[in-house]
Amino acid sequence: MLTPVGEGVNRNDCESFYVTEPSIEFRHVEYRIAIRDPRPILSDVSLKIHQGETITLLGRSGSGKTTMLKLINRLRNHTSGDLLVEGLRVKDWNPIQLRRRIGYVIQEVGLFPHLTIQENVSLVPGLEDWLAEDIATRYVEVMQLVGLNAKEYANRFPRELSGGQRQRVGVARALAADPAILLMDEPFGALDPVTRAELQREFLALARKVSKAIVLVTHDVREALLLGTRVVLLDAGRIIAEASPREFLRLDQPVAREFIAASELVLGAAK
Repeated sequence: MLTPVGEGVNRNDCESFYVTEPSIEFRHVEYRIAIRDPRPILSDVSLKIHQGETITLLGRSGSGKTTMLKLINRLRNHTSGDLLVEGLRVKDWNPIQLRRRIGYVIQEVGLFPHLTIQENVSLVPGLEDWLAEDIATRYVEVMQLVGLNAKEYANRFPRELSGGQRQRVGVARALAADPAILLMDEPFGALDPVTRAELQREFLALARKVSKAIVLVTHDVREALLLGTRVVLLDAGRIIAEASPREFLRLDQPVAREFIAASELVLGAAK
């Protein structure tokens, strides 16, 4: 049986734990590529995400995980329902300002190849007109958070780094402007297993330090259980289960059981 790592008291077992408004709230959200498309990509999605928790969106390819993530920072616009970020409907946000307030980490990192590491990490604070000394201080802070030497990497370019190092820089850049929300789309999926496990452990420590509302997309049930304070399972564009890691392992839900069984089969074959 799979066992979630490092679980203590789960604060997500009771909605009353939270006394503040959610950082992100989906209210019966639907998304269609075209308004008249008979088959929505997402249907009747309702979910509250609070500061300090990590939501892992789990599901097969095509289940709607990445689409759900992109609705939050308006890379896509939902068709109906309401989606709120920090209490304001996303449709009422200026898209550029919204995206600058949300850290975004993707699998291929997306660092600008012509900019140095320091320039990449400092980009959003610069666009937000931070003072030069504050930008320099923040650069050092976030590089330390992701375990990289700020001075050593400052003048290097993305092509000079390994995949794991680039991924760390991508996280540093996402955190640079100190956003309240961090979106991560399969951030460790392209890494080798050893580097992936290492970064997953570092992510756990980082999540405890920064206390953001984090939404992480994955198709790996072990990663979902390890990194999430709450696992949200999607299938065919709908949320079909929502539970703490420990509760997820006990779900009598067919798709959830399929994910758990598949992971256990892999582990059994490796023995």
